[in-house]
Amino acid sequence: MALRISKVDLLIGAAVAAIGVVEAFTTATAHGAAQNPQLWWIPQALLAGILLVFRSKSPVVVFIAIVLMQYVWHRQGHETCQDHQLISLLIVFHTLGANLPFRPGGLWAFAGILVFDSGAVDHRILPIDEVIFLTVIFSFAYLTGLGLRGYLVRMQRMAEESARLEVERERKAAEAVAAERNRIARELHDVVAHSVSMMVMQAGALRRTQGGENPILLGIEQAGREAVNELRIMLGALRMPQDEALPQPGLDLVENLIATVRNSGLRVTLAIEGEQVRLAPGLDLSAYRIVQEALTNAVKYAGEADVRIRIAYHPLSITIEVTDNGHGAESQLSTGNGLIGMRERAELFGGTLDAGPLPGGGFRVRAVLPTSQGVVLV
Repeated sequence: MALRISKVDLLIGAAVAAIGVVEAFTTATAHGAAQNPQLWWIPQALLAGILLVFRSKSPVVVFIAIVLMQYVWHRQGHETCQDHQLISLLIVFHTLGANLPFRPGGLWAFAGILVFDSGAVDHRILPIDEVIFLTVIFSFAYLTGLGLRGYLVRMQRMAEESARLEVERERKAAEAVAAERNRIARELHDVVAHSVSMMVMQAGALRRTQGGENPILLGIEQAGREAVNELRIMLGALRMPQDEALPQPGLDLVENLIATVRNSGLRVTLAIEGEQVRLAPGLDLSAYRIVQEALTNAVKYAGEADVRIRIAYHPLSITIEVTDNGHGAESQLSTGNGLIGMRERAELFGGTLDAGPLPGGGFRVRAVLPTSQGVVLV
């Protein structure tokens, strides 16, 4: 697994190494050739920069290495901390507080201060007041890291709590939807299904008392039974969990719809043009309902007519036309809920719907629906 190093750590390490190298040469220039820096100053600065690159991955290891390097520096008899050394110490103390819990981080920070102070004071390299000052700023660096860690921990807990509350909200919303679906199912079963069943029973009883061959009563009885069966299917879907409910119909079921309509005596032909695409579920359902409603109106008003359904797929839209050569029924359709429902379905997806009688007789419903998100069927 590749070791990922943050850009911030890379920049910090490179900056500290650069400061150390520049500092070594400027010290030599300021003090003259007689006090040129020892050759190991530059490798030490480079090593400090490399260690700081891994400070977030291994904060304790880097902390120990930087503190020990400073201890050795004082054992060599150097009088002051170089700037890059002081920066390195401040960074590792801060990193220790930001990455470790309070108890282990505090123990490591305390140990690091003791090692630094012992290297500086025992060998009388730094004045005691400067050692105390450095101890204070190292402690402050550790405390700033500890404060940052506390802030980040609080933010993480708030994010986790927010996520938990969101999950809980969604769960309660799903439970409320399920409860409402069950309530609707119970009401449909207790009221609608019961009433339709009584209608079927009464129509059957009346048909039998009149000899059993009355086609009107037989039609009422059959239509009632079909309605009861559809209600049972719908009630079952309502009682299902929402993600297990029966799929909604789409244009792929238009041929089944046509087969049903043909049984009523209507002659229906279907023409599909263009490359078929898979529509979004809501758009697919609306397209199917438009075809269904147009066919229903043709059954009601066109009489024994020829009906032609044309579904044309275009790159960014789909055109649906349902045309019959019957008597036409502008007044009935324009004042009913069927045309309003079809137009609302089309407008919901940014489409248009036109319906009206043809000049030579008959009636046409034409809808154009955008399909910019369609997927080509293979």
